[in-house]
Amino acid sequence: MTAFVAPEEFTTRPTLEGTFGMSASTHWIATATSQAVLERGGNAFDAATASAFVLHVVEPHLNGPAGDMTGLFATAEDPSTPVVMMGQGAAPAGATIEHFASLGLELVPGAGALAAAIPAAVDAWLLLLQEHGTWELSDVLDFAIHYAEAGHPVLARTVGQIKAVKGLFVEHWPTSAELWMPDGRVPEPGELIRNPEYAQVLRDLVAAGGADSTREERIEAARHEWRTGRVARLAAEFIRMPHRHSDGGDYAGVMTEEDFAGSSARFDEAATIEFRGYTIAKVGAWSQGPILLEALRILDGFDDERLDPSTEIGAHTIIEALKLAMADRDVHFGDNDLDLADLLSDEYIAQRRALIGDTASAEFRPGAPGGREGHLPPLVTAEEFAAKFGGDTTASGGGEPTVPGASGGAASVAKAFAGGSGHMFAVTEAEAGADGSGAVRGDTCHIDVVDRWGNMISATPSGGWLQSSPTIPGLGFSLGTRLQMTWLDEASGQPLTPGRRPRTTLSPTLILKDGRPVIALGTPGGDQQDQWQLALVLRLLVGGYEPQQAIDAPALHTTAMAGSFWPRTWTPAGVVVEDRLGDDVIAGLEARGHVVTRAGDWALGRLSAVTRDPATGLMTAGANPRGAQGYAVGR
Repeated sequence: MTAFVAPEEFTTRPTLEGTFGMSASTHWIATATSQAVLERGGNAFDAATASAFVLHVVEPHLNGPAGDMTGLFATAEDPSTPVVMMGQGAAPAGATIEHFASLGLELVPGAGALAAAIPAAVDAWLLLLQEHGTWELSDVLDFAIHYAEAGHPVLARTVGQIKAVKGLFVEHWPTSAELWMPDGRVPEPGELIRNPEYAQVLRDLVAAGGADSTREERIEAARHEWRTGRVARLAAEFIRMPHRHSDGGDYAGVMTEEDFAGSSARFDEAATIEFRGYTIAKVGAWSQGPILLEALRILDGFDDERLDPSTEIGAHTIIEALKLAMADRDVHFGDNDLDLADLLSDEYIAQRRALIGDTASAEFRPGAPGGREGHLPPLVTAEEFAAKFGGDTTASGGGEPTVPGASGGAASVAKAFAGGSGHMFAVTEAEAGADGSGAVRGDTCHIDVVDRWGNMISATPSGGWLQSSPTIPGLGFSLGTRLQMTWLDEASGQPLTPGRRPRTTLSPTLILKDGRPVIALGTPGGDQQDQWQLALVLRLLVGGYEPQQAIDAPALHTTAMAGSFWPRTWTPAGVVVEDRLGDDVIAGLEARGHVVTRAGDWALGRLSAVTRDPATGLMTAGANPRGAQGYAVGR
């Protein structure tokens, strides 16, 4: 008998059930694309790849071809081995701390080509298709080519993002204005928009393979074309011209054709723990994925009643565990020598668990796993940043955060770079159609797929947003901004270093039981990704919720960490909650010292999940109703 509060009888949608296949994503067209591939005999990897390229087209404010991605999958042939898709590019050779300092920068800008890591997402999807898919590349890309050429109805939130950066486009990024503001105007929600230049990029990838070669050789040729062909040449040429960045300065990018050619996606070993009879698999510590592993290890030492996000004691305990894990992230995680065996050891976890008391901590408390001291990041509140540079910083320029910190009012959205240029590349409440929280409904995408053979994948594409840097002429997309995860400080655990990957926030999850994959899940949300997933995992594995019940349940997260996105502020003891958590629970959290921001009833999280019972073949799926955009489909 679970100690959790029973889920509400009402859910926004049913939990889907079936035995053929399930797909879920952050956009209904991508979900439908994935399911269409399954219906035509493709496997989960064919389906996810087709869906991912469609997301480049239909969610351009949330991801793009020159962005980043991480994924986790398990195959029917080797179900006990979760595998990481490494689609996170490294810093270019010219991206040095010395160069950025010579420009007078103290932080990597949140938008502009200086912040671009080498694009690796497309190569990662092609690698997956090459090694584990069954379809021809031409068939997989046909869906995205269709929507790019024939058009798709533009989302209200995409329109909101374009409207928010209209002045930037017109004054500083004319190539972006040409693509996203045809005839000089912002499109209307639901209007068909097209991107023929990106369609041609995809056609070039297909054409790179010869008719006499094998399927795998044709995909390898497409990978080579992506890294060494027209994309690399046009991107490198274009960003040599100085352009406006999120701090108000005009700089040239540093990425070269050689950077493109020398980068390649790969598969990595997953990081795992055991929790309540399940194996939880995450991307390694070059991502923020082990946050979830550390938090679960800490919480595993408490009784079930302290693991329920819907109660005061549960919410308090979960938030305190997350603050400890996030502090370790900010000090120790990165493309470095951190040993996860030390971070997740019984001894270290017991030390961290002992720090959780009855009241909220307002301190930044990293540990020293294996004696590793690390280096504290700058801890600057939004008020301190605004006092130094001017402007409102409750939403970050070019980054992924979806809600403001506790200092922000309901309609408060950042409006100025340091230096007062008047843009922060964020959507205002009115423009984005956000609820009363002032939340910015944009950041990242997510895909979950399971097929009838037992293949399962969870993937989180992001970066290369339409607002991240100027559109590259001839390509129809822009470069990403993932280098803002790094610090311009050699002593940092995450310094900007050529050839080293930035510590990404992209963090899908795969869960196994008895050596077989049973749940794939994830969400957009920047620093909130593993926080929202933690509540979902606890409700599924401990509370016994069905997927849609767990996704619909009220969400919460802490803002008491060094933000991953420019201007990288933090809110000591900060907690953001959905109002549906309840007045009594919220008042109890405040009495314990948490600084609570109410985000509205349906404001936090864009979670989705698919499941499969290996014994029966029964599958389920659920998707986030918030924002009326994500959907699950299956049968």
